[in-house]
Amino acid sequence: MSSIPVIAQTAGPGAARAAGRRSSRRHGSFAGGERRAGKVTYTILAIFVLLSAFPFYWSFLIGSKDNDFVFSGSLNLVPGPNFLDNVRRVLESDINFWGATLNSLVAATSTSVSVVLLSTLAGFSFAKLRFKGRRGLLVSVIATMAVPTQLGIVPLYLVMTKLNLQGNLLAIILPGLVTAFGVFWMTQYLQDALPDELIDAARVDGCNLIRTFWHVAMPAARPAAAMLFLFTFVGSWTNFMWPYVILDRASGTLPVALQGLQSQYYTDYPLILTGALLSVVPLLILFVVAGKQLVAGIMAGAVKG
Repeated sequence: MSSIPVIAQTAGPGAARAAGRRSSRRHGSFAGGERRAGKVTYTILAIFVLLSAFPFYWSFLIGSKDNDFVFSGSLNLVPGPNFLDNVRRVLESDINFWGATLNSLVAATSTSVSVVLLSTLAGFSFAKLRFKGRRGLLVSVIATMAVPTQLGIVPLYLVMTKLNLQGNLLAIILPGLVTAFGVFWMTQYLQDALPDELIDAARVDGCNLIRTFWHVAMPAARPAAAMLFLFTFVGSWTNFMWPYVILDRASGTLPVALQGLQSQYYTDYPLILTGALLSVVPLLILFVVAGKQLVAGIMAGAVKG
C-alpha cells in the first residue's frame, strides 16, 4: 500500500503560526485584538480638552479677581483671592439664588422625564407598530424641527395667558413635555436596537402592548434614553428666552435670576461670572454621575464587529 507523499514545508516549522501572528498585529481590531491610540491621538484629544475647559477656568479666574483687574487690561492667569467672597455675594444677593435653582431643577427634571417617556412611547409606535399614515405622521413631526422656536413665542404666550399660567412654572414645563427631536431619535434607535422577535415573544407570553413597551422596549432603549435625558436637562436648565418672557422675578429660573446680577449703569464682571460658574456646577455633577450612560447613548449607533 503506497503512502501519500507529504509536501515539505519550505518555510520551516512554525511559519504558519508566525504569519498568523503578523496578520493579527496588522489587523488588530479585525482579528479580535485592540488597537491602542497613538501619541498623536492623545495629544489632539488633550488639546481639545484644554480648549473646552478654558472657558470654565477663565470664569473662575475673573471670579477670583475684582473689577479693577478686569478694567486694567493686564493678563494674569493666576487666580486671585476673591472667589469665595464673590460666591458669598452671589448667594446673598437679592436674586434669590436658591429659589431660582430649585425652580430650574423642578422644570428641567419634569421636562426631561416627560420627554424621555413620551418620546420613547412615540418612537416605539413609529418603529415597531404598523398603522395607516405612520410615515406621513413621522415626517410631519420631524418637519416641526425646521420651525424656529422664536416664531412660536407670541402665540404660546397668548395661550399661556388664556390658561392663566403667566408667572407660573407650569408655563415652561407644559410646552416642553415632548420634543420632535426626542421622537425622531428614539424612533431611529428602536428600529435597530429592538428586534421584532422580542416583541413577538412578549406577545406569545401574554403581554399586552403596554407591558411589552414597559418590559421590552424601555430596557432596550436605556442608553438612548439616558442621552436624551441629559441633553433635554441641559437644554431646559440653560433656557433663557421663554422663561424670561413668561415668568416673573419671584418664579424665575436660574438663567433669568442671574440676569439680575447686571445693573443698568454698572457691570460687575467678577460677580456675574461667579454666578454663571455656580449655575454650571449641577450640570457638571450630572455629567460625572451619568457619563457612562451618555457615552453608551452616543455610541449606540456604532457598527458592531
